[in-house]
Amino acid sequence: MGLFDEIKKKLSHEFIDIVEWLDQTNDTIVHRFERYQNEIKNNAKLIVREGQVAVFINEGQLADVFKPGTYDLNTQNLPILTTLKGWKYGFNSPFKAEVYFVNTRLFTDEKWGTKNPFMLSDERFGLVEIRAFGTYSFRINDPGKFVVDVVGTDGNFTNYEVNEHLKSLIVTRFTDTVGEANLPVELYAANTSELSETCQEVMQPEFGRVGIELERFYIENVSMPEELKKEIFEYSRLDKLDMTKLAQFKAAKAMEAAAKNEGGTAGAGMGMGMGFVLAQQMGNMMNPQASQQAFGAPQPQAVTPPPMPVQTMYYYASNGQQMGPVSIDKLKELFASRTVNRDSLVWKQGMENWTALKEVPELKSFLGGNTPPPLPTA
Repeated sequence: MGLFDEIKKKLSHEFIDIVEWLDQTNDTIVHRFERYQNEIKNNAKLIVREGQVAVFINEGQLADVFKPGTYDLNTQNLPILTTLKGWKYGFNSPFKAEVYFVNTRLFTDEKWGTKNPFMLSDERFGLVEIRAFGTYSFRINDPGKFVVDVVGTDGNFTNYEVNEHLKSLIVTRFTDTVGEANLPVELYAANTSELSETCQEVMQPEFGRVGIELERFYIENVSMPEELKKEIFEYSRLDKLDMTKLAQFKAAKAMEAAAKNEGGTAGAGMGMGMGFVLAQQMGNMMNPQASQQAFGAPQPQAVTPPPMPVQTMYYYASNGQQMGPVSIDKLKELFASRTVNRDSLVWKQGMENWTALKEVPELKSFLGGNTPPPLPTA
């Protein structure tokens, strides 16, 4: 054995390879541990700190996953990798594997928003455009799935990259959820808490498919065009106003303005007269009963409407069976369709016996014969 082989052997025993990641950033989610040709020494030390998970990948396949702790990397601690490599009796140093450290801490205050306004259908205002924005929080809860499905071969996967993926998903699911809520457009801003909870429930399964847990989802604002806001405010005011009182008030104001525009004594007299009219109208608007009493008007008596007319119902005989009751219009239809004829028996309340249709006075109109006589000649 040569001198250099002795030195190499001695160094391999004195120095133990250490696999670890010291995160110096606030935005790195996944970091790939770099080694020349991905070679790791047998019995190397793996150090996984709190808030981290180490994921071993072999030729694109998920192998072993290590939670926080310190490990000696050998066939006992790498059972899946050992199986994938086919090491039945251990392996020689070094061995090859890709090691990804995944940051599992909670990432908070991530921003989302609709880049473009989206359309909603409102029953009163038709198609409207609204925008929305807010924040969300997430963490990686399945590091193996996340590395395989999202990270791929990216050596340094940052918060920015995952946010670009998540924002598109959030906007799509948010738009669907808001559309299905079918709320009046002015109520979206007042129900952001309920909408936030509903959106989080809808989005969570989508996040879970790539190993991400959506911890919190907030809608901070739902906005709409200024023109639509004005329409909503006007509609709200009109909905609360008594239109009759509003018309009376505007008529009174118009008369008052006309009186002020007249000149001289006539104008003063007209102004006084219209002032009395205005006072009376305003009194009627505020308290109709008190106004009537003040001017000696008789009190209105409660008017009882006449009773509703009772529709006469008829029974008829068809094929030896009693049918009905039906209205006179329905009976007329049955006569037209030849279900009954002039000799069919009919009965209504107040009749002693069944009688042929042609013998009932109010039903004779079915039989025709009501043609007027010819006009007299000159």
